[in-house]
Amino acid sequence: MVGSPAMSGPRLDTPDVRPVRARVSIGLAAAITLPAVGFQLVHPDLEHALEALIFGIAIVGAAFLLSWAAEVAQLDISAGLAIAILALIAVLPEYAVDFVFSWKGGKSFAATGAACLPIDGGTESPCSLALANMTGANRLLIGIGWTMVVFVTFYRLRKTGRLSKGGARWAGVVLDREHSIEISYLAVATIYSLSLPLKHSVTLLDAAVLITIFVLYTIRVSRAPADEPHLVGPALYLGTFADTKRRVTIVGMFVAAAGVILLCAEPFAEALVATGENFGVSEFLLVQWIAPLASEAPELLVAGLYAWRLNSNAALGTLVSSKVNQWTLLVGTLPIVFAISSGTLHGLPLDAMQREELFLTAAQSFFAVAVISSLSMSLREAGFLFGLFWIQFIMGAVVPESMQAIERIGVGIVYLAIGTWVFVGDRGRLRHLFHDGFRASFDELAGERADDDRAASPS
Repeated sequence: MVGSPAMSGPRLDTPDVRPVRARVSIGLAAAITLPAVGFQLVHPDLEHALEALIFGIAIVGAAFLLSWAAEVAQLDISAGLAIAILALIAVLPEYAVDFVFSWKGGKSFAATGAACLPIDGGTESPCSLALANMTGANRLLIGIGWTMVVFVTFYRLRKTGRLSKGGARWAGVVLDREHSIEISYLAVATIYSLSLPLKHSVTLLDAAVLITIFVLYTIRVSRAPADEPHLVGPALYLGTFADTKRRVTIVGMFVAAAGVILLCAEPFAEALVATGENFGVSEFLLVQWIAPLASEAPELLVAGLYAWRLNSNAALGTLVSSKVNQWTLLVGTLPIVFAISSGTLHGLPLDAMQREELFLTAAQSFFAVAVISSLSMSLREAGFLFGLFWIQFIMGAVVPESMQAIERIGVGIVYLAIGTWVFVGDRGRLRHLFHDGFRASFDELAGERADDDRAASPS
């Protein structure tokens, strides 16, 4: 393992360790992957909707196993690098599904040219679907994930009596200064991503820029000192194992879960497309929203458990790190997969709708960075993010197709306008953020730590 020497894990007799419940959870997560593995071996003739359900559930189970294993890995590597690796592994299902569509898009481009027509069923261009899952996952992560942490923390503080009635003076969820690193790199990636909707393809140059941002981010966080991780649920139980047993178990969980995801990603993607075709439902919408729910569910649940236990710093920090991952490495690798599949150096083509979707996603990211750049998120700010996400989602479902471009661009402009207003109102915010994110030593960053009690203090 990389980083500092391994830290001792929790004791088995720690009150929060519940071995029976943990074993049941791990066993259940493993068990729900088995039908999909079996169906891949015997290839029964099933309805496409049932196939999508079976393979989607298997991906959820594998994602839970990955998430628990990645959490426990924090006992053996530096704290910052652990967060980055946890975020990377947690979105492995996202990569697998996106890579399937990018690969199919490359094959279609090689066979049909720039039109990128369907070549194996379905009505949507595989090039169009290649970015659908990514844009949906990114917007879900912020609109649902980040805001959920604030709402759950607020609810728990009220229930435990640590917050006055009404919570009008609650400062919100406060992050440690170390999280300036993730937010700084996310800000850079977001600023660059605003140029993507102006292009007709996501090029290999874009890939190089975004992957470079991710590599620099990983190098920066890998230098963070070791810290005792906050484990919950099955991860806490696994952390009680002796070092050798724990590491063997974690590696086994990684390998098994990754194998299930690789086995199920393509049939899951194909079943989703076929289901949309059979039922007259937009394949694009199924890929954009249903597939991310399968891959994001474990990560959101882990963050929710952290927030429930009032460890909101870890909850929101992990989701911010995941956003960095998705907005740099995931977006950056898609044109590489496309180029390999197509046998060309052409970028991943963007049609008009994809450019609008990218603009909306980048604009939401810009607003989210503006909010979180203060290292806090208040209840009101979370309400804005949550409300705008659902307004756009509902409007996208009800407005006529001829008006959807205006709707996407309009909501994107609202995100940009509010984000710009936040930065203009506090002109020194970015300067302080970038100093901490890019230049400050970890000793300096550790000098001021957020804790759960501060989250309950009056502002």
